[in-house]
Amino acid sequence: MKTVILCGGLGTRFAEETDERPKPMIEIGGLPILSHILQIYEASGFHDFVLALGYKSEYIKSYFEGDPKMTRFRANAVHHENRNMELVDTGAGTMTGGRLAKVGYLLEGQTFMLTYGDGVCDIDMNELLSFHRSHGKLATVTAVRPKERFGVMRCEAGVVTSFREKIHAPDEWVNGGFFVFEPEVLEYIEGDSTELERSVLRQLSDIGQLMAYQHEGFWACMDTLHDKRELEQLWEGGKAPWKVWKDYHASNRM
Repeated sequence: MKTVILCGGLGTRFAEETDERPKPMIEIGGLPILSHILQIYEASGFHDFVLALGYKSEYIKSYFEGDPKMTRFRANAVHHENRNMELVDTGAGTMTGGRLAKVGYLLEGQTFMLTYGDGVCDIDMNELLSFHRSHGKLATVTAVRPKERFGVMRCEAGVVTSFREKIHAPDEWVNGGFFVFEPEVLEYIEGDSTELERSVLRQLSDIGQLMAYQHEGFWACMDTLHDKRELEQLWEGGKAPWKVWKDYHASNRM
């Protein structure tokens, strides 16, 4: 089964970090976050990837070309040890749904997984796939708990009368960015400007074809420099919950 990774966003919140490289190539623990994502899937036995490139696509291509462990790089197809990747430049300005449409021909009409190039988790992808197959709908989205960024203060006349962490309702979930789709999902994409989140997922939800795999474990999205620092601290402290694969050294690149 193939996994599509959307790697084309601008990463505007990272300023200087993304002036030279695309967001998926920002490093955590000496390796691009893209490497972490690939290894999360590989830990569950998924080794075939389609990278939907965009902003600074040549950076990612060059990275693989310079990898001594890579055994083939021809026509944007890469075989890297036990990993197969197909790299497709989907355009710098293409939206998420449009990027998926542009790699659709590589999916061969089969069920596929999809994620973004900036999120990590400790999800067992086999369990996610089993859940998807159990309900018979077109799409599964991983639902995760919203990340708490701020505590809540109650003030009266300048005096803080209470201070607590914000508590969400038990039924409150957000899109965790790890999906399983049937090939028919591609039919809901109109063109390059189609957004997966605001268009495709909403349409699927409206017709009862979107199911949620509720994940209570670890999940994090590297949206800001603060997020990056938090992930770095977890990694450096040996407490990275998303590290579900065997040990490796940063010199191994990917």
